Amino acid sequence: MNFQKFGLILGPLLFSVIYFIEGLTNLTDEPRAVLAVTAWVAIWWISEAMPIPATSLLPVFLLPLTGGTDQETATMAYGDPIVFMYMGGFIIALAIEKWNLHKRIAMLIIALIGKSCSRIILALGVATAVLSMWISNAATALMMLPIALALITEIKEKELLDEKSFDNFSKGLLLTVAYSASIGGLATIIGSVPNAAFVAVANNMLDVEITFADWFVFGLFVTVLLMTFLYFYITKVQFKIAQDKNISSEFAREQLRELGAMSREETYVLVIFFIIGFMWVFGGLLPWSLSDTTISILGASVMFLIPSTNGGRVLEWPDMKKAPLGNIASLWWWVIFSSSL
Repeated sequence: MNFQKFGLILGPLLFSVIYFIEGLTNLTDEPRAVLAVTAWVAIWWISEAMPIPATSLLPVFLLPLTGGTDQETATMAYGDPIVFMYMGGFIIALAIEKWNLHKRIAMLIIALIGKSCSRIILALGVATAVLSMWISNAATALMMLPIALALITEIKEKELLDEKSFDNFSKGLLLTVAYSASIGGLATIIGSVPNAAFVAVANNMLDVEITFADWFVFGLFVTVLLMTFLYFYITKVQFKIAQDKNISSEFAREQLRELGAMSREETYVLVIFFIIGFMWVFGGLLPWSLSDTTISILGASVMFLIPSTNGGRVLEWPDMKKAPLGNIASLWWWVIFSSSL
């Protein structure tokens, strides 16, 4: 029996044990129902007995059916404002990726900072963290991995380092990309699903509203602190490079030349991105009051309105096929779970 089939059976079995054996948890009916549903969903998530987004929809009928909460509460949670804020951030990230703005930003940072192996590691780490503030951690890591591999290949071909130093550089660069994607995701609410889930839970259970600016002030400090530690640990302790020669940043400049001048679409996306980011951070200082969710959906909607040079729009609806709906569905579940407690 493979893991998926095992999970397919274990999920409803564990649900039945928790829900029907009252003395096992000593909980009243409603909390016991929520715990049982949570166990079922968690098992199916881990085993992927059913696609993760589809599994996230189970609480819609399981919670009302078991008495964990009423139907109105279960379905209302799927429309929580934080879900739409996160969705708007994803749509803006799709536009950034579609028009290669993320690659231009990364290459600019590498060209400006990278003059040695250690500084190339720093540059790629900073670029990854900056992008991960606005794009999901996994997507950012996947986008930056080819850049890291290309840098490693170039340095190997030019034989700029001895074998040990090159091995340390390669490991350090790849691990920096991985860790920087997670660290950068801490800086903003939309940087990672757990951030948005925490904001939703705090609002539902503690009646505490955390704005984008509130999170950013704290999250950016933590990100800078962790990135500083990561850089010194990777380059000075764990993967110290003995032959840290000056290295040309020509690779990054060559990539920028291949990208050419900024297209009109890139410019549009960059301007909208900065405007939305400014409104998220400094919205409280503006003469009108807009929620973070309103700002996010506003920016996402504008992407579908602005015409592009190819006769379409900056974003077309088919582009939404690349949207990470599984992450959004997972966030829905956390909001439902917090609403049901």
